[in-house]
Amino acid sequence: MTILVIGATGRVGRHVVDQLVQRNAAVRVLTRDPSKVVFPAGVEVAEGEILDLDALRRAFEGVRTLFLLNAVTGDEFAQAIITLNVAREAGVERVVYLSVFDADRAVNVPHFAVKSGAERMLVQMGFSATILRPSYFIDNEVMIKDVILGHGVYPMPIGSKGLAMVDARDIAEVAAIELIRRDQAAGKLPIETINLVGPDTLTGPQVAAIWSDVLGRPIAYGGDDPSGFEANMATFMPKWTAYEMRLMAERYVSEGMIPKAGDVERLTTLLGRPLHSYRAFAEGIAADAAKA
Repeated sequence: MTILVIGATGRVGRHVVDQLVQRNAAVRVLTRDPSKVVFPAGVEVAEGEILDLDALRRAFEGVRTLFLLNAVTGDEFAQAIITLNVAREAGVERVVYLSVFDADRAVNVPHFAVKSGAERMLVQMGFSATILRPSYFIDNEVMIKDVILGHGVYPMPIGSKGLAMVDARDIAEVAAIELIRRDQAAGKLPIETINLVGPDTLTGPQVAAIWSDVLGRPIAYGGDDPSGFEANMATFMPKWTAYEMRLMAERYVSEGMIPKAGDVERLTTLLGRPLHSYRAFAEGIAADAAKA
């Protein structure tokens, strides 16, 4: 049967599609504009979006398993609720849902609260689901690499509690493994939640120290105050989104994103390899900068 991937064009979703294709799965993606994206051979493309109910219903035809990744938007919760209702209407109960680390605790951060609500819906409606809870994406750092390289400052206010940053490739491979497992199961499997973390829990000063070591020059940590971060974000995104990013950063400072006992070991066993590290990411950025 077919696996439907919603959210297939972003940093995680495109890797999920690639991983499923490598595992010989039948894959369909729902995308607003197929002309802007090139998918691997054999991937079926359904044109449309979640709030286009006719297109969404067509996308679910012949599908047994769903991967759901909602973008952070003002109507994210509505999109999640509608998608899961249409999935149930289509007879689809096998789901892998991309949530966020500590979704049930960060109730004042909008996209955390939304994902906590979707998690509850999966449980209460009796879906057979794997809930993936990733920590902060290492890949987010691409947005700030020019500040690091050009100004000698690591500007993300991630605090001194520590974040176990995770690579999008690790998220995607776990997602694919879980999608295949649920799709091929003879019957309904119980709900399972997996924390997706990186191998190292790093503070702001520790991340700056990694960059200093990799680049061979001092890189300073910009500090824990998220107000400047919000102001900078507001220069290129809606102000409500920038404010939401500030609320998220405040949680990094107050709580961190610290793995539970056994999280890292569980992931390395599941993947059969080590997790991608922040240092390896920084080394890749530094190597590309040196070439340029």
